[in-house]
Amino acid sequence: MAELVSSGKTAGRSRLKKMPVRIDLTAMVDLAFLLITFFILTTSLQKPKAMQVAMPVGPPGGDPESRTMTICLGKSNMALWYLGMPDKPLEAPRIVNYSKTGLREALINTSKKVFAATGKPLIVILKPSGHTIYTDFVAALDELSITGVPSYAIAKISPADIELLKQQRAW
Repeated sequence: MAELVSSGKTAGRSRLKKMPVRIDLTAMVDLAFLLITFFILTTSLQKPKAMQVAMPVGPPGGDPESRTMTICLGKSNMALWYLGMPDKPLEAPRIVNYSKTGLREALINTSKKVFAATGKPLIVILKPSGHTIYTDFVAALDELSITGVPSYAIAKISPADIELLKQQRAW
């Protein structure tokens, strides 16, 4: 039983002897546990948010290379991107990081350039390497979502892309 006992001592001269006060705190403890239980059971936890990813059925071929941007995810928060095919890119491969001035700016500028040239939206192929960590992959997907790229695919990295990553020291 929980109780609070005050002392019967008095300060100074007192003729009346005060009896110690005993307060039973059992009901207060029971009420506290009931309230804690109530709030734990009625609280709703944050719901997990998932991004929809539509995986292609076949290889992402058949799309014109003039509007296909390939992003190869390397190590250490670095990504290599180029426009076109790896053997003859329309723009030289460049290494960027996942910042506003890195991958996001590359996506926005390339998307504007492709739309101005072809009148069609940009297509992005995302290729994670064996050295890519999960947070970098999610950061790249976030950048695609933020920049509003309408169509993108996730594909296996090719040996030509691995060579480009090794040349740029992002492997």
